[in-house]
Parts: sequence; structure tokens; C-alpha cells
Amino acid sequence: MRPVSRVLLAAACAAVLVLPLSAAASGRYQVRNLGSLGGTSSVGAGINNFGLVTGSSNPPGDQVTHATAWLFGSIFDLGTLGGPNSAVVFPVKNNYGLIAGVAETDRLDPNGESWSCSAFFPSVTGHTCLGVVWEWGHKRVLPTLGGNNGFAAGINDRGQVVGWAETARHDPTCDPRSGQMLQFLPTVWGPDKDQVRALPLLDGDSSGAAVAINNRGQVVGISGDCDQAVGRFTARHAVLWDKGGIVVLGDLGGVAWNTPVAINQHGDVVGFANVPGGATPGSVHEHAFLWTRRDGMRDLGTLPGDTHSQALGINDRGQVVGLSYGGTAGLRAFLWENGVMKDLNTLVAPGYADHLLFANDVDDGGRITGQAVNAEGSVAFAFLAVPDGM
Repeated sequence: MRPVSRVLLAAACAAVLVLPLSAAASGRYQVRNLGSLGGTSSVGAGINNFGLVTGSSNPPGDQVTHATAWLFGSIFDLGTLGGPNSAVVFPVKNNYGLIAGVAETDRLDPNGESWSCSAFFPSVTGHTCLGVVWEWGHKRVLPTLGGNNGFAAGINDRGQVVGWAETARHDPTCDPRSGQMLQFLPTVWGPDKDQVRALPLLDGDSSGAAVAINNRGQVVGISGDCDQAVGRFTARHAVLWDKGGIVVLGDLGGVAWNTPVAINQHGDVVGFANVPGGATPGSVHEHAFLWTRRDGMRDLGTLPGDTHSQALGINDRGQVVGLSYGGTAGLRAFLWENGVMKDLNTLVAPGYADHLLFANDVDDGGRITGQAVNAEGSVAFAFLAVPDGM
């Protein structure tokens, strides 16, 4: 593999050559698997407008996972902060080669917390985990708010990073069964390297997280209890931070898992939220949503036969991607456009044999990334789906 600095420099140079992106055809997608670092699992989490796919991949043995970038047919291991694992978890929309994610350090957590990162790693290791920015071959560690752990989720073209970070305060709303003890707050780092600030919570809430940011500086995330860091009752409220204020995005009738995931440059937001019902108030029984300032939160429903869905990515043309599940067909990646949700597997050109489990992101040209699995279920790789004619 070539040095990481070369791929990021190539991405930065590509960003200077701003070429018009063709519109996605309404027909088929040419799909290819992007491979792994030697293990049997990888996943594409985000794709920018110049084809840089970011996510994570397992090295041989599948005991750990590393943050990974794919570009121009090559794969690059972005490494860790001295601990076992790292990952890019959410869509990264920076078009200048900057990548935001999380990485474990070589230090064990003094409180024994598992922290948010562990949900995306093969096992709970007990190591502290921090937000990190990979910039042209170099790692920049993002500070916390006085606690031990942090999480970087999104980054815009201005270099502003959003996520969440622990404070030194013990939050009584934490769920002790999850191991979480410290409060965490929605956080913005940058654009200058020494800038870090917490975003406000809704009145009565104690913890929260920021997930995505657009180039206008609009940030989406959650506000609620500490709970299990994060999700469930941390996501009592889906919110938008804009021009110094905080806007409640609403819900679909449930009291938990009201979770924005992505925002486009127009301020349109997608994510998932519980609908009424479910075994318990905190159980997951979610539907994908699209929020716009004009129409509020809209339930996008599910694919036929399913009961659950999540919207995970949106581009500036209003195309939405995600996953639908709960029926006999299992997990299925979807594409929602022009008011219709389609199974992405039905749009794949002949010759591709694997099953598209979920779609995490879509760029402005209509290219989609996520994860696919082979027929035996033994290998799950990141995929790139490119619309015909692009």
C-alpha cells in the first residue's frame, strides 16, 4: 500500500479540480466491492464528491478494526492512537481530504467505561477512545471537555469537526449497567486547531451529542440523558443547532432513539426515530425520517414487508440512503428519491452477485457506499455503487 499521505494529498488535489458531477441515471448501478485490510469485514461509512470513501476494515484475524480510506482503487490503513481499534463511523463530507473518526489509545479507561466507540469495534477493550482528524497523512487528536473520552463524527469543508466529549462531571442520569459514568456534551472543534466548545442542551437535559455539520455551520445531533452513551434516552430529542440557537426537530411518536445522522448543504436532515409501540419505551422500533424546515419531520416508512428502517445519508439533490429490515428479506440497503423508497439491490446491474445490506452515504453525483455480504454470509465488504452514465 502507498503511504497514507499520498492518498490524502491526491484527494486534496482532486478537490482543486472541481469538475461537474453528472446526474445519477434513474436506472442501474455498477457495484464493486472495495476489499479489506486482510480480514473478512469492511464497511464504507462516507463518500465525498471526489470519490474518497472512508470507513473501517478488519486486518487479518478479524480481532480488531482500523479506520480505512479507499481511493483510485487503493486501500489505506489509517492506523490508531496506540490502542487496538479505530474507525470512521459517520459520513465524512469534507472535500479536501480531511477525515474525522475515532481511535483507541494505549491507555485503559480509569473508570472502566466502554464508551461510545466500543459499539463499532469487534470487542470491548477497556481502552480510552478519542476523536481524531487524519489530515494528509498526519493524525490530530481532538481534546475532550475534561473527561477521558471523545468521539468525532462529522467534518465540513471549513475543517469544523463535530462529535461529543466527556466532561469531568458524574452524571446521575447515566445507566450504570452500561458502564458509563461521566457526562458528555455535543462538541465542535475548530476551524482553528486550538478551538473547542460545547453546544447547549435543551432545558432539563444533561448529556448529548453532535453528529453532522454542513458548510453553513448547521449542526445536528441529540439532547437527553447520559444513559448508555449514546442512543436510546440520550436521543430523547433530535435537535439542530443553527446561528446560536437550538431547534427541536420533532419525533415520530416515540420517546427514544430520535437520532439525526446527516445534513446536506440546504439544511435537510435525515436519520431515524422511534414510532409508537415497541416492547418497552427504550427499545428500538425506528423508522427513517427526512426533516426539512418547510415540512418538518416526515416518516419515510420501510421497504415492503419490513418493520424498521434508518436513513443514514443524504446528498444536495435530496437522494436519501439507508437500511430497511424486520421482514423475511433481512437487512436491505435502500435508496429514497422523488418520494419513493427502493431496494437498492433491485437497481444493481447484472453481474454483481452479493447482497447490499445497508447504504451509509451518497455523494452529490449519486455514488453510494455501505456494506454488502456474500451469499454464504462469510464475508462482508465495503461497496461502491456508481450510477450508469457517471
